[in-house]
Amino acid sequence: MKTIAIFSIAIFSLIFTNCDETKKVIDVASTVQLSGNYKVSEIGDTDLGSSELTFMMAALDKSIRGNSSCNTFFGNYTVDLYALSFGTFAITEMYCDEPIMAVEKAYLMALHNTGSFSIENNILTFYSKVDRSVVLKANKEVNKEKK
Repeated sequence: MKTIAIFSIAIFSLIFTNCDETKKVIDVASTVQLSGNYKVSEIGDTDLGSSELTFMMAALDKSIRGNSSCNTFFGNYTVDLYALSFGTFAITEMYCDEPIMAVEKAYLMALHNTGSFSIENNILTFYSKVDRSVVLKANKEVNKEKK
């Protein structure tokens, strides 16, 4: 009986250790997948056309830096399996005309409301943490230099 208990504990430990290692691998892969420069194409239902909104995500320090047309911002993000969240951003405090400030506010709110993501055909989509609706879409800028 004692042998069965020890064997059961060993099996459960092995299973849970492997699950934890699998989660770590998925988190690292997701962070690397997110790395790159992006140009925002949509916020919610609004198509931005040729927008000036950009951001860069770096896997090494899990940071994000961006331009919201009028101001710049930076901060950190966390990935937990397929969940994505952003910490508090540091933002410059320049004032621009109202249409630009409204877009900037919507952009920063979309990032704040992000709960998960997907990447398909170099399009990064952020989904709401509340109802999984699309809060933002961005095109990954692919370096097309030939060597």
